[in-house]
Amino acid sequence: MEQINIHEAKTHLSALVEKAAKGKPFVIAKAGKPMVTVIPYAQTQPAKQRIGFMRGQIKVPEDFDRLGAAEIIKMFGENE
Repeated sequence: MEQINIHEAKTHLSALVEKAAKGKPFVIAKAGKPMVTVIPYAQTQPAKQRIGFMRGQIKVPEDFDRLGAAEIIKMFGENE
């Protein structure tokens, strides 16, 4: 892997980034000591939108918002 001095990397950053993006990673070194590796960014596939994926498969009862009302009234009493 190509090693580039940090000063040279700053001077030619745009060209080096283009090169890395095309699959040619490189190492940036400071005083001959490797500091970082520049590699192409791997884009992931966006998550598929799952809105409505079960539409038509579940039936919600008409009285859904009142289910268990009698038991709740027994437990807590009627509004006084």
